[in-house]
Amino acid sequence: MPVMMWRMGFLELLYADAPRADFDRLVTEAEGQAGAGDLPAETVETLRREHELALRLREVIARHRAREAELSALYDTASDLTAIRDVDAILTAIVRRARQLLNADMTYLSLNDEDDGASYMKVTDGALTQEFRRLRLPLGTGLLGLVAQIGAPYFTEDYQADERFVHRGYIDEAVAGEHIRAILGVPLILDGRVIGALLAVHRTVRQFPAAEVSLLMSFAAHAAVALENARLFAQLDEANATMTAHTRSVEAAATAHDRLTDLLLQGGGVAEVATVLTGILGGDVTVHGPDGELLAGDSAPVDGWADAVAGAVASGRSVPIHDGYVAPSLAGTEHLATLVLSRPSRPMGLAERRTLERAALVTALVLLFARSVAETEERLGVQLLGDLLGGRLDDPSRLRERARRQRLELTAAAALCVAEVDGVDRHTALRAASAVVAGARGLAGEHGGRLVLIAPDADPAESGERLREAITRVGGAATVGVALVDSDTDAASYSTGVREAYAEARRCLDTLLTLGRQGEVSDATGLGLARLLLGDNGPEQLGSFLEATIGPVREYDARRGTSLIATLEAWFATGGKLKAAAERLHVHPNTVTQRLDRIDDLLGDWREPGHSLDVQLALRVARLHTVRVSARG
Repeated sequence: MPVMMWRMGFLELLYADAPRADFDRLVTEAEGQAGAGDLPAETVETLRREHELALRLREVIARHRAREAELSALYDTASDLTAIRDVDAILTAIVRRARQLLNADMTYLSLNDEDDGASYMKVTDGALTQEFRRLRLPLGTGLLGLVAQIGAPYFTEDYQADERFVHRGYIDEAVAGEHIRAILGVPLILDGRVIGALLAVHRTVRQFPAAEVSLLMSFAAHAAVALENARLFAQLDEANATMTAHTRSVEAAATAHDRLTDLLLQGGGVAEVATVLTGILGGDVTVHGPDGELLAGDSAPVDGWADAVAGAVASGRSVPIHDGYVAPSLAGTEHLATLVLSRPSRPMGLAERRTLERAALVTALVLLFARSVAETEERLGVQLLGDLLGGRLDDPSRLRERARRQRLELTAAAALCVAEVDGVDRHTALRAASAVVAGARGLAGEHGGRLVLIAPDADPAESGERLREAITRVGGAATVGVALVDSDTDAASYSTGVREAYAEARRCLDTLLTLGRQGEVSDATGLGLARLLLGDNGPEQLGSFLEATIGPVREYDARRGTSLIATLEAWFATGGKLKAAAERLHVHPNTVTQRLDRIDDLLGDWREPGHSLDVQLALRVARLHTVRVSARG
């Protein structure tokens, strides 16, 4: 029974992984009891044998545990190789685990630089100085350099005293700075080639058993695999990046082809081409005419693009410029436009450049189509306008059909403008006029050598000004006579109304040119006295003249009971003398001044010589009309 108790004590100590002193203490206690006569000598001898057996078991268990830890660390390292693609992270883990399992003071891994003929520190764990972490050893120098060169493991119990290795001053100083004594080094071998070394060191003199050498060799093998995996992963990543970039380019090219084709089918313009291209390639896209004028795009192109246009046109391909590319839009040998891609958001490979060139080709097609449409519409518009003004379209159904084809809206009221244009050719002037009524369902054309424009539901004077400004923008000058098309909504009445309005607007234009008022816009009312002298007028036109000239003053007198008309007559009768006019009116000169200020507000610059003559004549005509009415009464 006592022996069983002692044996249980040894088992409990083994289970608890107790230190050897605890095992020795049990034997010492038994020997004490035997000396006191409380325990037989045979029992003590049996306990001594059990003590030796327990210690051997303890050593076996310790070796198994160490081996299990080694295998676990190697297994974890192998698992990391499949889970971690960061080679630095893997090598750091290998060095750290090797240090822990070998109970080393420091471990480090070096890689060979064959071009430099040296091995340099890649990873360290436990280093004390920065100099050691940056150490480079020529191959064959020191223990590390020897292992890295020969490819065989080496170890030393005390490096500083070991003459087997080539010592150099700066290396020995770095070793002394780390207080290194014992060193074990094993090679990193990949495909039969030494690529580096893995080392474990102690800061005390000691030996390295074969198990530690074997364990460090295993870690070195894992490190070599990690480096090879990193190389393969890098190649795979590069291949994937190349494939991804190629796939992206192909997809972008296909998308560009589809979107540009849709744009052509839907009748898009150069602005839409620029928008599509910006969405595909990024950056800023502008489209310029042959002379450099901006056709589409909002951002400023990069400097120097115009210098590259000639080369691009000559080659028919896109050419690189500073931070961008230039691509010509050509129709045969005709240069129609230039696309400028500025500040692209990604590198421009061959596929991207072909996309830019394809967009330039689409731009050329868009411009050619627009030119063809414009020329066709111009020809048909001129024909429709000629038939309207020549009285050849009194058939209502035929007029409505042709108006529909030309997108002309037959409204009861419309502005009709007739212009004499100088400084630009007829095609440029006609395109400018067409732009004025674009989207307004109007019509622009040429008739009798003059530019004619019909704008539905528009004010004649405003339409005339818009036409004059449009001609000015393209470098020309226009004198414009305007009139109102006044008709019923049926087609026959519309045709008649257009002819009558054209005749009046043509007379206004001729009057402006006769008076030397080039560059002006006017209707019949705006001609004043000249209308009465040069036009075909009657009572209706005379009334319009009075209304346009002094109508606001007469209406003010009628509403307020004032004497502004009388003040005007006195002013002209006295030759514009303020005091004489006041005496004639029997009022104070200040009163005359106030009335004249009011007339200024109503008539504008009526004292200007030409306008003044119209006002005097209107006053006389109004006075004669009043006398005539009184006489009849």
